[in-house]
Amino acid sequence: MSPLSWTLSDGVLEAGLRHPPCNEIGTEMLDALEALLPELPKARALLLWSSRKEGFCAGADLRQLYREGLALEPEFRVAKVREFLKRIHAAFGTLDAASIPTVAAVHGVVFGGGFELALTCDLIVADRTARFAFPELRLGIIPCFGGIPRLRRDVSNAFGRDLLFTGRSVNAQRAQQAGLVHQVVAEGEALKAARHAARQAAKFDPTAAAAAKRFLKPLPQAELDREMQVFLELFGRDEVQAALKRFVENEGPMPYLP
Repeated sequence: MSPLSWTLSDGVLEAGLRHPPCNEIGTEMLDALEALLPELPKARALLLWSSRKEGFCAGADLRQLYREGLALEPEFRVAKVREFLKRIHAAFGTLDAASIPTVAAVHGVVFGGGFELALTCDLIVADRTARFAFPELRLGIIPCFGGIPRLRRDVSNAFGRDLLFTGRSVNAQRAQQAGLVHQVVAEGEALKAARHAARQAAKFDPTAAAAAKRFLKPLPQAELDREMQVFLELFGRDEVQAALKRFVENEGPMPYLP
């Protein structure tokens, strides 16, 4: 079964994440996201959501990242990750800069790369169970799917630094106060509310919507490139591999903790 399914109805392209355990983004999910992109010109709005009860997305597939790097020398390990990140940045950049309005319906876990995926969208609708976090510094790395530049574009530096430097999660209400979340709804109601927003956005003139988006939401390309480079500089260190090993071997409920 594909980790991502989609339907097009009344101009709204609905893409549902459904990859167990919590939509981790590895090569399989990336393949599916890349397959979705050619569908965007057929739509007048995009809605991203998750059918997994655990949440929207737990982030990058760190277990796959660690396993695939075990047999490689550090320079080849970094080169392999660089090629993966180039694909991720291209896909996320296409979502971010799409000419149509995009809406994310989120609940539960919205961590790391999953948070970065939500940040590509124009609007985020969250139910009250949603929690947002960038736990990467606990592993000796930084977000690498474009999260820092997009967060800096959308909210205050103080909020972004709090998330990055503490690694702690914030709830939907706090995220809304910071200007990150468009709407907070009751548990289980995010998809319904996001559908309403997407269908409303799809009613308007597409040329005007595209022009407004270019004006309101410029792509911070130079910062995105720099974020990737900083991540790769950090990733090759022995300390990061040791932290990934602890993460992979940790069977507890909070494997990100040092």
